[in-house]
Amino acid sequence: MKRDDKGSSLMSSQSKCFTIGRRGFLAGMAGAIGAPLVLPAGKASAQAGGRVVVGTWGGDYARLLNLHVGDPFMAPAGFEVIQDTGGDPERRAQMLAERRLPRGSSDIQALQDSSMYQVFVQGLTHEIDYDRIPNAVNLLPSMRPNFGVYQIYSGMVVLYNPDKIETPPASYADILNPQYGSNTGLIDIQYRHNIAVASLVAGGSTTAIDEGKKLLMELRRAGVRIYPTNEAFAQGLQNEEILGGIMWKARALQWQDAGINVEAVTPAEGFVPYISGFVIPKNAPNLEGAYAYLNAVLEPAAQLGFAQDMGYSGTVTNADIPAELQKQIGFSNDEVARMHELDFEFFVDNDFDMKSWWDQEFKA
Repeated sequence: MKRDDKGSSLMSSQSKCFTIGRRGFLAGMAGAIGAPLVLPAGKASAQAGGRVVVGTWGGDYARLLNLHVGDPFMAPAGFEVIQDTGGDPERRAQMLAERRLPRGSSDIQALQDSSMYQVFVQGLTHEIDYDRIPNAVNLLPSMRPNFGVYQIYSGMVVLYNPDKIETPPASYADILNPQYGSNTGLIDIQYRHNIAVASLVAGGSTTAIDEGKKLLMELRRAGVRIYPTNEAFAQGLQNEEILGGIMWKARALQWQDAGINVEAVTPAEGFVPYISGFVIPKNAPNLEGAYAYLNAVLEPAAQLGFAQDMGYSGTVTNADIPAELQKQIGFSNDEVARMHELDFEFFVDNDFDMKSWWDQEFKA
């Protein structure tokens, strides 16, 4: 895989994409009306396509959106892309807070699959008109939900340091074992998938969350480390502060490419998948720009770029991902057959309680 030697802070000198930080919206503020997005002074676009504000996570993902989507496809088409970065729950809360405004602060939002479904059933986002996305003709049949456009996918696997863990873990249960204490790590922003995996281990189902919470509390008492972001988790692996944990296979490959001593194992229980994509808020100021962005993320070159640089499988059939790379980033037919898809309705109905428990009890 390719790796940008200039690191995650790189921004092309020719880029017309800008990044601004989130302004502290908390999930509990869903009932409040959010302040309007403050955009950089003097950046009012005179380009034909106008400004497109993309709500997204920060870090490597935001950088690669600029590199593979914004710079090569949006800027030449006359669009100025602004990135508004923040966590999934916080950005969903802001969408809810802005629902009655005639013009929201974003044109498109990057979310994980269950969150995409959640904001749609809340009435916050448009049903996708695939006729407005020329590249959608190449989407895999299973990657065309009506509530958003899927961009990339992977699965949660077991990670471990092969030099420090003598017997390689073969399952989620092996690595989520209190015996590892503070040598195991979890990622804060992945609370939903962490609970799902713990529930699968302790209760035999991703929806057995009462049993999952008990296991997570055992891990907490044993000293499990909680990292705020994917990048912080990677740093913990690199400096051997932790020896293992659970994470997307795509990220494991990216970190291996960056020289981190980590191995990835597809869990014996079957893996929990991860899919992310984009939704369009109903009050998006630039609907044309939002659809242009959706088309751009499905460009074969953009999909190939994310496969090479981030290790995620693409959602289109014409990305021409090399066979060897696809073998590295994908899963076998047998592994896919044992995949544990999330019950979107269940996780949406229980999301507030899970997030509250995670923040107020597990992390306390």
